[in-house]
Parts: sequence; structure tokens; C-alpha cells
Amino acid sequence: MDSAHAIGLFRGPEIVPYLDEVARLRIAVFGDWPYLYRGDMGYERDYLAAYAQSKDSLFVLAFDGGQVVGASTGLPLADDGAAFSRPFVTAGIAVPDVFYFGESVLLPQYRGRGIGHAFFDHREQHARQLGRFRWTAFCSVDRDAGDPRRPPHHRGNEAFWQKRGYVRQPGMTMLLPWEEAGEGEVIHALTFWLRPLEPRA
Repeated sequence: MDSAHAIGLFRGPEIVPYLDEVARLRIAVFGDWPYLYRGDMGYERDYLAAYAQSKDSLFVLAFDGGQVVGASTGLPLADDGAAFSRPFVTAGIAVPDVFYFGESVLLPQYRGRGIGHAFFDHREQHARQLGRFRWTAFCSVDRDAGDPRRPPHHRGNEAFWQKRGYVRQPGMTMLLPWEEAGEGEVIHALTFWLRPLEPRA
């Protein structure tokens, strides 16, 4: 990452001044494949409020000058909604043992510069420092490989996640609705990826 870009860490309510910027970034990035999300600022504010209200949440923001160009979030799974916890309960994984990574969104022109690794490094370190988690986890939307909307040269993040030690859990899937452009509200399946969190050295 070159010197023009800075990473900032914000915990719990420290993120409040940046919520609208993060919301706009989520809408912009998730509007593309594979999420095809037609964003709504009202929904975004409600969604992000859970993170702002959690004293142990973390926002990792990438800045170019004063502009937020990337954002990555995490919070204790117990502080998120029931839909996110349910697959863990079903799998017999204690919800208080899991630190959940909400998303990593980065404008296309800033990709390939190491920012994605920084997002994971900081969130994993934060979860480790809290000292009570056994797992870090996130989920990713499931899409048919033959979906005609898939861009011909799209490269997914699966190899990147696997290199970081995350393993997809096919039996751990949740359903979430969101608006797709041209489709209205669609129910989507998202499958979790897990990694054991080694204790602090």
C-alpha cells in the first residue's frame, strides 16, 4: 500500500462520524457482482447501527486523503442479529466464541495493493486482543457458476480466503433478503467461512 493511503481503526461508537461514508461505499461496491445489491441509505444506517452500538466492534477504514475508499467491519457474533447466529447454534458452535467479520468493501481502483490483507490482519488481531474468541468467521453469497449475469473475467476471493486459513462450511448457510436491480427483493443464500483463532502470543 503506497504512502498516499492510510488505514484507520475505529472501535464501537468511534465509527459514528463515518457511517454515511461507509454506507455509500457498501452501496457502490455491493451493487456489482456477485451481490447485485440495490442499496438504500435507510437500511444501511440501521444495519451499521449494530456495529456502532457494540463496544467491541471494529471498523478498519482505508483513506485516500480525506476520502474513505475502503471499509472492513467486525463485531462479536453475539452482538449481531439472530439470523447470523442461527447457523452456528445449529452446528453446535457457541455464539460467544465467534468474532464475525461483516464485510470488506474497497473501490476497484485500490484493489491489489495489500489493503485486503490489512483488513483481515487488523480484524483478526482485534479479536485476538479481546481474548475470548475461538473463531473468526464471515459469510459470502452463493451464486450459480453459470449465472448469465456473472462478468466473463470475474475472479472471486475464494483463493485469497483459503490462503488466510478460512474454510467454507457447506452446512452453515443463512438466508437474507435484499433488493436486486431489476429483480426486486430476492432471498439469497450465504454460506459461512471459519478459521480457528489462535490465542495471543
